[in-house]
This record gives sequence, C-alpha cells and structure tokens, in this order.
Amino acid sequence: MEEPMKDYVAEMGGAALGARLRRLSAAIDADASRVYASRGVRFEQRWFGVINQLALAGPLSVRQLADVLGISHASVSETRQSLERAGLITSEADPGDARRRVLALSPSGGALVAQLRSLWDAFDEAARALDAEAGGVTEALARLEEALARKSLFERIADSAASRT
Repeated sequence: MEEPMKDYVAEMGGAALGARLRRLSAAIDADASRVYASRGVRFEQRWFGVINQLALAGPLSVRQLADVLGISHASVSETRQSLERAGLITSEADPGDARRRVLALSPSGGALVAQLRSLWDAFDEAARALDAEAGGVTEALARLEEALARKSLFERIADSAASRT
C-alpha cells in the first residue's frame, strides 16, 4: 500500500510562508469563482478591488487605484485591460495629463455592481466568520505587513546570507 504524501508546505512552517499564502489565496479565489459560476455570473475575483473602488469613489486614475488597493500600477493596468475587454469599465486619458488613465464604471459595470452587492455582503460575512474561526488571521497578516515594512524579506535574507560568509 502506498504511503500518503506529506504536505511539504505545511511541514516547512514559516520557511514556506510565501507558498502557504499563495495556496490559501488560490483556494479562496477558486471558491469565489465557484460562487459566481453557480449564479451564472461572469466575474473574476481579481476584478473586485478595482470594481468596488470605482463603485464607491467614482472615476479614479490607475495610480489612485494602485495606492488605495496597495498593489502595483502594473497590476491595476493589467486588471484595467481585462475589465475593459469585459465591457465593465471605461478608460480615458486624463485631460490634465494625457499619460494618466482615468477609469470609471461603464453602464454594464454599474449594473453588475448593483446585481452583485448583496452577494458581496455575503462574501464579507463569510470572510469575517472564517477569520474569527481561524483566530484573527487578518490581525496576524497586519503584523506581518508591519514587520515587512520595517525590514523587507530581501533585507532579511541579505543579512542572513552575509552572516553565513
């Protein structure tokens, strides 16, 4: 009888932190996709931050979205292209600076937000319950973000490698 494979990522503990976070993110995104698909809605979870911010704040530049979401300009630009192809947002050059793009919900994007708002409330409720069940993971993630802001992983690895030579 074949012995079950061990969970290498779980066994590595903190040494596999990035892999563990990617695995959790993939599982959460897959379940979110299943929710949308079960309702016959074509929506990618990666769109949520941009769409939600545009619904809450109105038109925003790519840079403003990157800043408020805490992600890279390139990531927002990639999401913008996908959302434009789906017809959910419009993108225009900023009249004050043609290098900047200003994004806004399209009429179909606004209609989709209205359709999904109650479902997003259910997502929020489920996430809060999951966080509570898991013992406040979001607080631990905030501490991790603060630790990385104090000293990046790059700096930590460089220091560790230097002390070994």
